[in-house]
Amino acid sequence: MLREDTVFGPIHSRRLGNSLGINLLPVNGKICNFDCIYCECGWNADGRGDTVLPSAAQVRTALELKLRSCSEEGIPIDSITFSGDGEPTINPEFPRIIDDTIALRDSWYPSAKVSVLSNATRIHIPEVFEALRRVDNPIMKIDAPTDALVAKINHPAPGYSLSRVIDSLKKFDGDFILQTMFLRSRDFDSSEPAQLQAWMDIVRELHPREIMVYTIDRPTPEADLTAFTQSRLTALVQPLLDEGFTVQVRGKKEQ
Repeated sequence: MLREDTVFGPIHSRRLGNSLGINLLPVNGKICNFDCIYCECGWNADGRGDTVLPSAAQVRTALELKLRSCSEEGIPIDSITFSGDGEPTINPEFPRIIDDTIALRDSWYPSAKVSVLSNATRIHIPEVFEALRRVDNPIMKIDAPTDALVAKINHPAPGYSLSRVIDSLKKFDGDFILQTMFLRSRDFDSSEPAQLQAWMDIVRELHPREIMVYTIDRPTPEADLTAFTQSRLTALVQPLLDEGFTVQVRGKKEQ
């Protein structure tokens, strides 16, 4: 499900409300340093028809036009969200684009939040980290507590290190949102006790201001993946809730 435009929506997000999306990757392709088995945009190999990244100037122009149009039509925007067809921090002009977006948000929708959905693989780069510190909602992903399980779920590019991601996330001093996908496949289960305990230990170490726990909600490139229900997800994270963590749970609707 590739996006059609650099700026798209707004669409309703389970986690962010009325969300105006920004895709910093090709409009007719997919580039990501993850190749997640659950990605709604499909496999990386199926989205290589376009490799042109939008420039900061192009993003600014498209965003200003969209914000003006939404404002004139009275369309509410809760979040301006960097998501799109892959990892947004791959775009080399990401820091400048963040600054332009904040300025445009302040002009047109000052109550809207600027959010970035990232797999956290590039936050060890100082200029990327500093740009993420400037947004309202830096939403960073850890789907699994070990490199081996990350390899099964996310298929990261060579060089991925969970320990480096964790060390980099510590620099936020808890001022970020942690996002984790829970699901089950033929050869792993996010709810398996040892894996779940190890993930919760990472949460306790990083102590993010909020945790977004969710499950698959759209068609996935890998077949035979199982979603978790709302009640099951809530039960899995109950120890964190009991400890006072703020956890947003978005599970599959009960039958």
